Amino acid sequence: MLSSLDIKTQKNYGAGLLRFTQFCDGLSIPETLRMPAPEPLLAAFIAKWSGAVARTTIDNWLAGLSFWHAINGAPWQGNKMLRVTCTGALKNEPAKKAKRPPVTLEHMHALRDRLNLTNSFDAAVYAIACTAFWCCRRLGELVIPSPNTFDADKHVAKSAGIRYRKLLGQAEYAVFHIPWTKTTKHAGADIIATGNDEPTSPLTALRHHQNANSRVPSTAPMFAFETSDKKGWAPMTRDWFLQRCNEVWKDAELGQLTGHCFRIGGATELLLRGTHPDIVATQGGWKSRAFLEYWRKIESILPLFISKSFDSSRLKLIHDSMNSFKKKYHL
Repeated sequence: MLSSLDIKTQKNYGAGLLRFTQFCDGLSIPETLRMPAPEPLLAAFIAKWSGAVARTTIDNWLAGLSFWHAINGAPWQGNKMLRVTCTGALKNEPAKKAKRPPVTLEHMHALRDRLNLTNSFDAAVYAIACTAFWCCRRLGELVIPSPNTFDADKHVAKSAGIRYRKLLGQAEYAVFHIPWTKTTKHAGADIIATGNDEPTSPLTALRHHQNANSRVPSTAPMFAFETSDKKGWAPMTRDWFLQRCNEVWKDAELGQLTGHCFRIGGATELLLRGTHPDIVATQGGWKSRAFLEYWRKIESILPLFISKSFDSSRLKLIHDSMNSFKKKYHL
């Protein structure tokens, strides 16, 4: 059962179990009363953290505790009392952190201008950035968490190949298959990178990465890069990728960003360019209702994103387009 969880979920669930154990230790709760955990104990645990952590954190912790019970064949006793306590915790939720600005074309141009694209590592960083931005993908679909965590069932390998196609009289595009996504699980998904007139076109970046890292073995992760050591290559990790991007952005006085900023920034850029919401949703792997929820996040950061090149009429076009999207899917 544990192997069915991705690494991030395992960490979130583990954090909940750790906090619960610390809570019980502090009250000298005997082991026999921790599993199955009676509902009053679960409610007291949540009440302890009310106002200190976000509701999403509480939900993750409880999901981890429930999973822990399931693994051990113990009944889960969370019910009405626990739900009421969680509702109270939501009302006491601490103020949300200020929204980070999304990755914009300014950030992407800074990467193109300031990365050393003759360097194999920077070539891989640039290809990942362009793919995550223009294809609106989660960073975890392109890179691995740490150097020794590559899993061929969940992470895309170089052997998956990138197929370049061109429709008659239309733009060129590239396709590669990833074996796992957060929503489709092991069905995976095809990532489609369409060429555009931008200097940061994902096709150019992908081709350059393939040329710069041609000696990486086919069994390695797709965005692995060549090195000068005995092994000859290394996998690109999330931390290495973000650290390099933020180094560039700091030098360009653009501020620090997170991996999620690529996805929301790319989706916003595509909508501002007049791309139909159905296409953007498909590009990023969203279902219609999920994309509508995502649109609400995009609305909240539009003032941070808009430049002089996008006037009020362009904003009205986006809102009209999204209203039509809602009606089409009865959302």
